[in-house]
Amino acid sequence: MKVGYRRVSTLEQSLDRQDLGECDRVFEEKESAGSANCPALQDMLTFVCSGDEVVVHGNDRLARKLIDLQN
Repeated sequence: MKVGYRRVSTLEQSLDRQDLGECDRVFEEKESAGSANCPALQDMLTFVCSGDEVVVHGNDRLARKLIDLQN
């Protein structure tokens, strides 16, 4: 399954510029990565299974720091 995740930092920003192509399921949110509260990201991480492909516009959409991305 191809699973997408799109995030922008503020309510005023648009998710439209983060084109992920065709995905079976897309999780979206308007939340700063500096906040520990990214519920759609947590939902996506719970949803994906081994063998799924996760698609994001850039690694910075998943985490602010490399250590957070590794975790």
